[in-house]
Amino acid sequence: MKPKNLIVFDMDGVIMDVSASYRDVVRRTTKLFFRPARDSENLPEPLFELSDLAAVKQSGGLNNDWDLTFVVINLLFTLVDALKIHQGRDPWTRYGQTMVQCNVAGLAGFLASTDNPLKSLLTQWGKQENPFIAGLYEGDVGSGNIIKQIFQEIYLGPELFKSTYHMEPEIYRGEGYILREKLLINRSILKGLSQENLLAVATGRPRSEAEYPLKHFQLRQFFKAVVTLDDCVSEEKRIYAQEGRSVSLSKPDPFMLDAIAEGHRHAVSGFFYIGDMPDDMLAAARAQADFKSIGILISAPDKSSLEKNLLQAGADYIVEDFESLKDIIL
Repeated sequence: MKPKNLIVFDMDGVIMDVSASYRDVVRRTTKLFFRPARDSENLPEPLFELSDLAAVKQSGGLNNDWDLTFVVINLLFTLVDALKIHQGRDPWTRYGQTMVQCNVAGLAGFLASTDNPLKSLLTQWGKQENPFIAGLYEGDVGSGNIIKQIFQEIYLGPELFKSTYHMEPEIYRGEGYILREKLLINRSILKGLSQENLLAVATGRPRSEAEYPLKHFQLRQFFKAVVTLDDCVSEEKRIYAQEGRSVSLSKPDPFMLDAIAEGHRHAVSGFFYIGDMPDDMLAAARAQADFKSIGILISAPDKSSLEKNLLQAGADYIVEDFESLKDIIL
C-alpha cells in the first residue's frame, strides 16, 4: 500500500521531554561556568526559570543547546565585574585564571531581583559576543571548547562522556541528565501513524544522542530516516572542501527536510513537519517539498507566547498535543 504522507518530527520538545535534561543542562552549565568567581555562592537556585530560557531559545538561530548556552553565558557576563582577562594560550588556564578574578555579586543581585532576567538582557544587548567568552567556545570538546565540554559532561554523565569523547570529564562526575528524558508521545500513536505514513526525524542533536533515546524507548523501528547534526556538519564540510564556502545547514536551513524528502517526492501525497520552535516552521517553509508545518505546544512552559511566535514564523497549524494530529493528517 502506498504511504499517504511523509511526517517528519523534531525531537526535543516534540518526541522527547527535555525540560529536565537539555534545558536544565543549560542552567547547570551556566552555573558551573561561573562557579570559580567570587560571590558565586550567592547565585540563586535555580539560576533562571525555564520559561525565561524559552524566550531566548525562541528568538531564533539557536537550534542546538550548546549555542543557547553560549548566548546565555554571554548575556550574564555583561553583569560580571572582570578585573583582568587572562591571555594564556591554554583555554582551561585562561578560563580558570580569569574567572577567579571575577565578581558575580552584581549578577547574583540582578538574577534574584529581576523577572525574566534573560529576556531583559537579550532586549538590552542582543546576541553580542564577549571576546573572552567566544574564545572558550571555539573548537570542540577536548580541543578548547570549554562551554560545550561542561555541557556534554553534565548531559552525558561520566561513562557516556568517556565512551563518546575518549577522555575523562573535567568538571562534572554526577549522573547524566540524559537519563532524565521522558517521552512526550505515546508509542501507540507512532505505531498507528507508521502503518499508513512514512515517519522520519530531523533533529539538531548529534547522531549518538538522537539514537540513544529512540532505541531506549523502543521507537527506532517507526522511523524510516533519522537526520541529525552530524549529517549537517558532513555536508557543510563537503561544501567547504569543494566550493570554499562556509555555510550553516542547521535549522532554519531546510537541508535536513530536503534530505529526508529526497526520494519520496512521488511516493507520498503530503509532507508534514512537526516542531516546537520558530526555526522549525521557517525550515518547513523553505524546503523544496511542499511541507506543511505543525507547531506543537505540548512541552512549552508558556504556551500562549510560543503559539504567537510559531504563527509569526509561518506555522500552518498549531496543536496542543498529538491527539489533535488526526484532525490534520488524514
